[in-house]
Amino acid sequence: METEIRLRVDGRAYELVVDTRTTVLDALRERLGITSPKKGCDHGQCGSCTVLLDGRRATTCLALAVAHDGAEITTAEGLGEGGEPHPVQQAFVDHDALQCGYCTPGQVCSAVGVLREAAQGWPSAVTPVGAEEDVALGHDEIAERMSGNLCRCGAYVNIVPAVAAAAEAAAEAEGAHR
Repeated sequence: METEIRLRVDGRAYELVVDTRTTVLDALRERLGITSPKKGCDHGQCGSCTVLLDGRRATTCLALAVAHDGAEITTAEGLGEGGEPHPVQQAFVDHDALQCGYCTPGQVCSAVGVLREAAQGWPSAVTPVGAEEDVALGHDEIAERMSGNLCRCGAYVNIVPAVAAAAEAAAEAEGAHR
């Protein structure tokens, strides 16, 4: 069975007819030609298909497109503004936080989600009880929050510092706007 859906991806509106079993990942890659989210495990375990779905990070290989009719999707391709990279993307470059690059778009989208979640006071499994309102993004906190994104090359030694640098830059920018 097929149905018509609408998606807004990286600021562009799309209308497409999809089989009701089509995942968001397959709609993005196969129907829209947006290839930054990758099909790694196809079981929601590796994170290479991570995007921001209505502002929250999501593994798109498990999300049915029909369940997200009308959704706002941001991929790694749509993060920057005015031709400039997003601060997380820049941090990944500055800290050499990639090797083969296959997982990088998902890692970047997840990192953007991590920064938003921490700023909103969302605790993780390692957040000290009572510290939810002021989540400190140290090594353990970042590693825990990014644990759903796997890197077969082992670039974690640079990914965690890249996310920390992006968090620090966001905090400095927030302080400058007050």
